[in-house]
Amino acid sequence: MQMRLKPWAIYKPCLPWPARTPPNGPDWLHEIKHDGFRILARKDDDRVWLFTRNGYDFAERYPRIVDAIVSLPADRCIIDGEAIVTDTNGLSVFDLLRYRRHDHSATLCAFDVLELDGANLRPSPIEERKQHLAWILRLPHPGIALSATYNDDGMVIYEHACALGCEGIVSKRLGSPYRAGRTDQWLKVKNPLAPAARREREIDWAKR
Repeated sequence: MQMRLKPWAIYKPCLPWPARTPPNGPDWLHEIKHDGFRILARKDDDRVWLFTRNGYDFAERYPRIVDAIVSLPADRCIIDGEAIVTDTNGLSVFDLLRYRRHDHSATLCAFDVLELDGANLRPSPIEERKQHLAWILRLPHPGIALSATYNDDGMVIYEHACALGCEGIVSKRLGSPYRAGRTDQWLKVKNPLAPAARREREIDWAKR
């Protein structure tokens, strides 16, 4: 059973604003939006917590991710990412997480780092934070993977993501710091045909 922690024990994640179309131009980088659980992974020596957005610790639920975080070349760090389980085609499938049959094979798709060995990286530009994250993940670790970043045309990346069946993309402005809550420096454009979009429509319909 996961323990819910008090609000002061965790950080609030940075959240993207919904957008109809992705931004374009050299001031933006783009990432695939994976269908999973948002996780803030915190390491303090050999102790690891996997915080969800609601403040629950999923460390016991995803031991493979915990082992990966423990093995990282840092004594203390906080990494932002998405816990996912992929199908045979390499596509993240939320139902594989929801029904708990594949907890042992979950992987953290890491896309940001907030702290590293006592240094607060949240005010730093996103491109610098990603350099630090790439350094931490320079060696392969089963259970954690660096989220790919693209500097190409946002619409082209979005169309490729939709063609693959992904949830969509998240676009992030260069130079942006990491701030809790919604920010227009991060924009998400969802694939309307992805399972996540269908789930949201079903939830909205049930609330009527």
